[in-house]
Amino acid sequence: MTAAINRFLRFWWDFLIGDDWTVAVGVVLTLTVTALLAAAGIPAWWLPPAAVVLLLGRSLRGETRRDR
Repeated sequence: MTAAINRFLRFWWDFLIGDDWTVAVGVVLTLTVTALLAAAGIPAWWLPPAAVVLLLGRSLRGETRRDR
C-alpha cells in the first residue's frame, strides 16, 4: 500500500512541479496576488496573462541557455 501512495504522490509532484519549480512558484504567487487584488476590489484580470508571458519567457530563456 505504501508503494502505491508513494507513486501517486510522485505523479502529482511531477505533474504540478515538473522540471522547473520556479514556474510552479510563479503560478502560485500569481494566483495569490490575483485573488488578493480581486478581494480588494482592484481589477486583476491583466495579471495572469502577464505572468504567463513572463514565466514562459523566463523558462524558455533558461532552457535555451542550458543547451549552449
